[in-house]
Amino acid sequence: MKHLRLFLLIVTSTALAESNWPQFRGEGGLGIGTGKPPVEFNAQKNVKWQVEVPFGHSSPCIWQDKIALTGLDAGKLITLCLSRTDGHELWRAAAPAEKVEGAHRIGSPATPTCCTDGTHLIAYFGSYGVLGYDWNGKVLWQKPLPPPIVEFGTSASPIIADGKVIIVADQDVGSYMIALDVKTGAQVWRVDRSEFRRSFSTPFIWRHDGIEELVVSGSLWTRSYDLKDGKQRWSAGGMARVSNTSPTALGDVLLVCGWNMGGDPDDRVEMEAFDSFMAANDADKNGTLSEMEFPAGPLRDRFTIIDADKDGKVTQAEYDAMRAIFAQAANQLFAIKAGGSGDITETHVIWRQTKHLPYVFSPVVANGRLFTVKGGGLASAYDAKSGSPLFQGERLDASGEYYASAVTADGHVYVTSQRGVISVLDAASDTLKVLARNDMRAPVFASPAIVDGVIYVRTNKQLCAFGH
Repeated sequence: MKHLRLFLLIVTSTALAESNWPQFRGEGGLGIGTGKPPVEFNAQKNVKWQVEVPFGHSSPCIWQDKIALTGLDAGKLITLCLSRTDGHELWRAAAPAEKVEGAHRIGSPATPTCCTDGTHLIAYFGSYGVLGYDWNGKVLWQKPLPPPIVEFGTSASPIIADGKVIIVADQDVGSYMIALDVKTGAQVWRVDRSEFRRSFSTPFIWRHDGIEELVVSGSLWTRSYDLKDGKQRWSAGGMARVSNTSPTALGDVLLVCGWNMGGDPDDRVEMEAFDSFMAANDADKNGTLSEMEFPAGPLRDRFTIIDADKDGKVTQAEYDAMRAIFAQAANQLFAIKAGGSGDITETHVIWRQTKHLPYVFSPVVANGRLFTVKGGGLASAYDAKSGSPLFQGERLDASGEYYASAVTADGHVYVTSQRGVISVLDAASDTLKVLARNDMRAPVFASPAIVDGVIYVRTNKQLCAFGH
């Protein structure tokens, strides 16, 4: 019996070492899980464990037998580590933030997902910066960064590639991207992205043809950079004014999506020339515009966006910059073929779709098909290589917004509504085939993780593990 226990321990440890979920959307940021997770699950069925966790929107980061999350607890931003076996807490560490940044009314200051290379565990908070731990909770290094200038808070997650931690800080003033040495936190390179406004998309490593490209979706443009030094490789226009979704890929085809209010042909936000707008609305004649000087309507509703530096007044430079963004914004799902350089908008975009686009939900590829869900529960699927629709705008009968991103495993696609209903789709069907709807009975913003046949779901209060 003693030898049998030792054998089982070795087998279990080996299995845990083979499959991990090291960043937002798992290995390679592709949302592809391992094993055979259950199709049906809830608080009574196929549940392995459920534990209370602090409030936060970050997704699980899993390495071998441990899970990392971030959260806000008693006014402190924390990184916590849980046992993958039963969910019990192993350790927690507070970020030394002097002040917790603001967030969207349904958001969280603990939204970026941790990442790991197996040795280093990286946590990122807009309120503080970047922290490097080992998996026992020891602080290895700290890199304070200024809080991003955007009232909705920080959402883009860090990733690790080529021994570097990549941080994208797209904001309303002074956007940038940095690469930090994963071992020391020292800055390796920095890229100025000041032409970009707020966006919340996690960067993506596009691996194809023996190379790695660092791809970042932002306002109006998606760009590729060299991981070695941050130099730009190519740029593709046609993005929304704010990017929320993260790219994915199928081999040498990159798949990018962007949707935001004001980018559809029948829903454009138009701004007249500054001089005429000022003549009609600058009540105190001081050459700038306060919020109350904007007429009630779509522009006043977006005053905090137009007021880039958040000083309570809009200058001509701020007004003109936002006017140009609204004019150029494009909502679309599109595919890019590999091999481009410079502006590839007209040369390397191989297909586009403009209907039934997701807002925050990042699509996933399964069985050569790209699956998306628009808010309200409208599902679509396309041939990833050609863009041909298999179905578009089909109702899941699971309404509400969709902030969590899709994941896939064992021929199934898991899509999660804000209300906490996880619909399981057949990835091999040419029509929408919903195999199950699993109600978590709690809001869900974090994207699930799937490792070794277990699906880990974070609700607003719990982390749950479901498996056969």
